[in-house]
Amino acid sequence: MKAVIAIDSLKGSLTSLEAGEAIREGILRVHPNAQVQVRPLADGGEGTVEALTLGMGGTLRHVDVTGPMGEKETAAYGILNDGVTAVMEMSAAAAITMVPDKEKNPLLATTYGVGEMILDAIRKGCRTFIVGIGGSATNDGGIGMLQSLGYGLLDAEGRPVPFGAQGLKKLAKIKKDKVIPELAKCTFRIACDVTNPLCGDKGCSAIYGPQKGATPGMILQMDRWLADYAALARTVFEDADPDYPGSGAAGGIGFAFRTFTNASLTSGIDIVLEETKLESYIKDADIVITGEGRLDGQTVMGKAPIGVAKIAKKYGKRVLAFAGCVTEDAVACNEHGIDAFFPILRSVVTLEEAMDPSNARRNMAATVEQVFRLIPDQF
Repeated sequence: MKAVIAIDSLKGSLTSLEAGEAIREGILRVHPNAQVQVRPLADGGEGTVEALTLGMGGTLRHVDVTGPMGEKETAAYGILNDGVTAVMEMSAAAAITMVPDKEKNPLLATTYGVGEMILDAIRKGCRTFIVGIGGSATNDGGIGMLQSLGYGLLDAEGRPVPFGAQGLKKLAKIKKDKVIPELAKCTFRIACDVTNPLCGDKGCSAIYGPQKGATPGMILQMDRWLADYAALARTVFEDADPDYPGSGAAGGIGFAFRTFTNASLTSGIDIVLEETKLESYIKDADIVITGEGRLDGQTVMGKAPIGVAKIAKKYGKRVLAFAGCVTEDAVACNEHGIDAFFPILRSVVTLEEAMDPSNARRNMAATVEQVFRLIPDQF
């Protein structure tokens, strides 16, 4: 039997590789001679850096950066074993989870630290970037990131505008004469699974502003400032397009990447599947195993397990999925390539007990073992 495992992390419990190794253990209890390969999996969000970097023999690097509210944070990103590809999550430097609820304020929150991570990787020789942009505390249109890369975001007197969305209010000039020259040689693949434009009733301020601490008045102001910013950017970059799907992602950093760098906005799972070359492993497998922490009706909306299943069905492979929990509407997964799915909990326990890594690992291996007792060694 040849089995390929590509499971997303069980967030707060097991990483992608830890979950995969637990599944491998369960299979080998029943079929000790099986050929089992564990491949990293993520969807561009939380866990992508660790899954891709460690799963592909890269190295993690830690760097001190400016956090979302101007404080110092230590951010981690990965450099793959080719030495030129960096994998990052903007949440490592600008996560909403870094800011206490009472302190959330998009007028002040900055993406400056995201640029500092990029700058560090450029200095280490990286020229290709994979960047996940979910979970941000910011709504600054990416101007903080641009400032750290050398762009001049200036007020009417030629002074750098302040951090956060408040800087957009004062923005009067954009200069690129001091941008680090290496940036022109860099390409960015941005893991972006939302289609919001920069401005308007579907824009970043209106849709995501409230969860970042924006009041109704702030939302109207920020939306107007972002529109002015886009118009100003168009005077420097003719193809600046605030209506491009995903421009409003992560407080407008999607717009900044597309406009000011050589970037493309792409589905996160598509980037990961391509980068890990999962298809080359699946086509020779007998069975494919995937899953995630919670399998539900939203799983079919472009999440990692469905991306795996889609490739598997291209080659007519059987697909099983394992998850920390499964909801009633997860049956939709059966119509999208997952032949059968199984929750791993074996008794009524507290959430804390269920998510304890040792319990989750043990439950995963035990559940997989029982399922594979029904699967013959020879296909």
